[in-house]
Amino acid sequence: MATTDLTTLPTTDPTEGEVASAHSVEESAHLLEDAPTAVDAVVILDFGSQYSQLITRRVRECGVYGELMPHDATWEEVSKLQPKAVILSGGPSSVYAEDAPQLPEWVLEQNLPTLGICYGMQLLAHALGGTVAPTNRREYGPATIEIANSDDVAGLFDGMPERLDVWMSHGDHISKLPDSFEVLATSPNSPVAAMGHSTMVGLQFHPEVQHTTNGTQLVRNFLTKVAGCTSNWTPESFIDASIREIREQVGDGRVLLGLSGGVDSSVAAALIHKAIGDQLTSVFVNNGLLRLGEAELVQETFTRAFDTNLVYVDASERFLEKLKGVSDPEEKRKAIGETFVRVFESEAEKAGPFQFLAQGTLYPDVIESATQSANSKTAAKIKTHHNVGGLPADMQFKLLEPFRFLFKDEVRAVGRTLGLPEEIVERQPFPGPGLAVRLLGEINETDLELLRKADAIVREEIEAAGHAKDVWQYFAVLLPINSTGVMGDYRTYARVVAVRAIASQDAMTADWARLPHDVLGRISNRIVNEIDGINRVVYDITSKPPATIEWE
Repeated sequence: MATTDLTTLPTTDPTEGEVASAHSVEESAHLLEDAPTAVDAVVILDFGSQYSQLITRRVRECGVYGELMPHDATWEEVSKLQPKAVILSGGPSSVYAEDAPQLPEWVLEQNLPTLGICYGMQLLAHALGGTVAPTNRREYGPATIEIANSDDVAGLFDGMPERLDVWMSHGDHISKLPDSFEVLATSPNSPVAAMGHSTMVGLQFHPEVQHTTNGTQLVRNFLTKVAGCTSNWTPESFIDASIREIREQVGDGRVLLGLSGGVDSSVAAALIHKAIGDQLTSVFVNNGLLRLGEAELVQETFTRAFDTNLVYVDASERFLEKLKGVSDPEEKRKAIGETFVRVFESEAEKAGPFQFLAQGTLYPDVIESATQSANSKTAAKIKTHHNVGGLPADMQFKLLEPFRFLFKDEVRAVGRTLGLPEEIVERQPFPGPGLAVRLLGEINETDLELLRKADAIVREEIEAAGHAKDVWQYFAVLLPINSTGVMGDYRTYARVVAVRAIASQDAMTADWARLPHDVLGRISNRIVNEIDGINRVVYDITSKPPATIEWE
């Protein structure tokens, strides 16, 4: 496998709304420490940019391990990764603002190759004696830069045309370069669109977003030509390092894994089983919030694909009782997370003891559940994921989360490398809280049955039309409203269903899928004709951001 095959790029980029933020340093798995061969690492410091996660993805796409950390991470914390370079993200602040995040002293003291992006470049200039000032005209959106000749920064613009279309997003600019720096690129509105000296470079524009042509090549040039990184971050290197870490963490203990049947938990089961064998027991809990036929399908597929112990628990009544009267989405997630843990604890008493609870938690789950803390002043909480912020503080298990810093497509790559069948690796994502986050308002059996039937029709029609591989996720949402309709000679007053189909690579960003009108027409006709209680279907054409993929 080529070393750059671990990830692929997202098809869309964020433009507003959600702010991706760095996890606290203490949470980091630091998988590189136990890798059998050295894996080059880069630290991305988050200064509050909405594009910080995209920088991380671009770095990993280039075959180099990138980890996002808070802008005020100390060198003691950062040095655990033994980074070969540092990338400074953009951010909404001005370097002269009283409360603006500043450049950590260690960035200059350690003399590591450094790439500053937008605000990150301005921080470099400010710290090194340059001048940053407000522009006469703010620049947000597409721009064209012209590359200047430079011998000082070897290869940053290698293989690039003389002019590049880029994405700008700034209100300040560099009016005076630091000593020894030179201009590497200009634009009509940014005399210093790029600057550099030795292995320290800055870009006023955002190479990480899709709107910047050759943006990935720019990042790759910095990593390999300026910083001297080797592209050796691969599924194989991740698997080797993870197995070592799992064995060290678990020791002689036993692991209980919450299996949902989705990609994340299934690949986690395969990885952990490879590491510790029969010390793992997988538990598939039917929480009463599954899709039509899901319980039977998961048991059949998992039993056929894995040579490991599977325990099936029907706890649907317990979950639905816990959700009675609950309509707030955050309370739903917390109630579901707590009930999952209590069910696992109950199973552990029967077949235990178990010391660890394993989950398929992903990087986006961690980021969206982030809350402001001393270590992450730029964090913005999006929503609580039941397997991150929804777990009870008094649970009896230690958590084992091998994918906590991976994106979905990276997990798929790991699954393929482990030899899992495509029917598991390519399953579309299904949220841990299940249909509870697709049934707006209070949960009850009647509405769940309406939603299951509508969701089944959505999936059947999209798959029958051959669009399953083109669409990241597709499902129905039952809205807590009724609309007036007419069937035959009779007036109806029934529920409304929203259809959601999105294109994405990692769930951090997404765009609505342009499904053919005839497919949408068949979905609508079948739902209103086959399901008594629904008389209207709408199609959600909102991207992420500003919306999330799920409605709750």
